[in-house]
Amino acid sequence: MSDMDPDSRAWKELRRVMDVAFVEQRRARRWGIFFKLVTLAYVTFLIVAVARNASLDEWSQGDEAHLASVSVSGVIAADSDANAETILSGLASALAHPGTRGVVLDINSGGGSPVQADRVWRGIQRLRGEYPDTPIYAAISDIGASGAYYIASAADEIYADEASLVGSIGVVSSGFGFEDAAKKLGVERRLITAGSNKGLLDPFLPLDTAQVEHWQSVLAGTHEQFINRVKSARGARLAEEDALFSGLIWNGRQALELGLIDGHLSPAEIAQENLGLERVVDFTPRQAPLERLTRQFGAQVAASVGQWFTGGLTY
Repeated sequence: MSDMDPDSRAWKELRRVMDVAFVEQRRARRWGIFFKLVTLAYVTFLIVAVARNASLDEWSQGDEAHLASVSVSGVIAADSDANAETILSGLASALAHPGTRGVVLDINSGGGSPVQADRVWRGIQRLRGEYPDTPIYAAISDIGASGAYYIASAADEIYADEASLVGSIGVVSSGFGFEDAAKKLGVERRLITAGSNKGLLDPFLPLDTAQVEHWQSVLAGTHEQFINRVKSARGARLAEEDALFSGLIWNGRQALELGLIDGHLSPAEIAQENLGLERVVDFTPRQAPLERLTRQFGAQVAASVGQWFTGGLTY
């Protein structure tokens, strides 16, 4: 039998190879179409997101009367969305708009950097001087604690839900001690410093009493600043309660009794009941979606690692 015979082994092998090649080609074509569709969907998402932000910015420029909203959400830190520059930029834009009849800080944060919180607090005082006739409110949703309450206290009035978590007027610095673990693992600590206290609260060394006392004085000074800010802003509305500045946190009902808040209203209810308005316009500065995602991820990783190993100070 000739090798050219369609029934020969050579022809059968050739047909098998061609069939396999055809299947692989078809499979590759399908994957190519799939990846093109994914790419198209991603590009479409970016275009829609950018267009949506642009349309919101354009819509917010209307002169119709409204309550302007600026979000304070998540960890308050220099490298997060809730940083002083972003918050104050949104407030300034909101107050300068001809349609703004009031501004509300829409807060959902457990706190963060004392420096960022104080910058926002002082910035609100400055803006209030520039726009004395425009009320500034704070509305706490799930939580407004520590540095977030620090910021809220600068508002003319603070509102929260009855189940909101409010307060935590205190300062915390946390870390770990690894000296026993290092000994068990046979790890030798080699720390070289210029300055006897440069290795302050090193996690691989036993606590030094003098260093702990010094760090406690630093925390106490920052706590005193927090208390003074709240007292200067809230004044006689605060109850005479020893635990008020102890770092405890309360629900919205308790916070109202203690004078930490002024009522139970949402931003929409503030617009309706306090200003007689129906519109709430968001003036929070927004990043591009991809930039926002990468920045948030990097910030969370850096903040977590830094907190674990340096005992960073936070509200």
